[in-house]
Amino acid sequence: MSRRNKSRSGNRHPGDVGQDNLPQSDENREGNSRRGRKRGRDSGPSGGNSRLILFGRHPVMMAIANPQRTIHKIWATENVRDEINAALADAERTDVAVDSAGRTDLDEMLPPGTVHQGMAIHCAPLPQLSVEELIADHRDSEQCTVLILDQVTDPHNVGAILRSAAAFGASAVIVPDRHAPPETGVLAKSASGALETVPYIHAGNLNQTLEKLKAAHFWLAGMDGYAEQTLAEAKLRGRVGIVMGSEGEGLRRLTRESCDFLVKLPMSDRIESLNVSNAAAVALYELYRK
Repeated sequence: MSRRNKSRSGNRHPGDVGQDNLPQSDENREGNSRRGRKRGRDSGPSGGNSRLILFGRHPVMMAIANPQRTIHKIWATENVRDEINAALADAERTDVAVDSAGRTDLDEMLPPGTVHQGMAIHCAPLPQLSVEELIADHRDSEQCTVLILDQVTDPHNVGAILRSAAAFGASAVIVPDRHAPPETGVLAKSASGALETVPYIHAGNLNQTLEKLKAAHFWLAGMDGYAEQTLAEAKLRGRVGIVMGSEGEGLRRLTRESCDFLVKLPMSDRIESLNVSNAAAVALYELYRK
């Protein structure tokens, strides 16, 4: 959330791995997760990503525990294999292949510098929830907070926002189809498992999505460093959507005009702005503590 219109582009990082990078011994030995589980539709930008690789203890363990996550295969080093097998047993996933892999194997499979903690999984993207389904699921909820991100492109930032959303009880994080990161290993690692618990919704047209939320009696508060009132002063209750723009550009004009309020976070004059993920955490805490 910036006070200046100073462009700063988000950095994209590889979070997905192609089939050519999988260990050769694993090419024809894919297991499946539990049979007969109800699946949602795999739509949106991540829907066609059948080569999704998640890595790191929190993303892998949370994915194993999530009945909506279809897992094809798991790679584990010897020192974490018992932990993986115990998690699979707890989740009653008896038909998932677990292959031994050395740290060098995982290092070569994953993006450079990846902190994989000795484990990785080949899985399908999660079923996509639609905005309409989100609204229907919370039709009778007196309190509901959602985050709407307008062109926040860095998967590390979006992952951190998902983690804060899980910590402070947000019901979903909504992004546009374009100019938002898909479901990837990098995003999942940054989310530290929250991708499995907080719906990450790729909406079509963001302004149409905002209108749907308003029609469902959500108050929409756009975060803007130049706003006249703080989020606390707005005293928002009930169904609330916090709308956040990119760090450099902020909210786009049409997005800004679709908001019911513009609000800011109180800050000292020693810093110009907060990183968007930090601003999201503070805003969510402000609503959660009420």
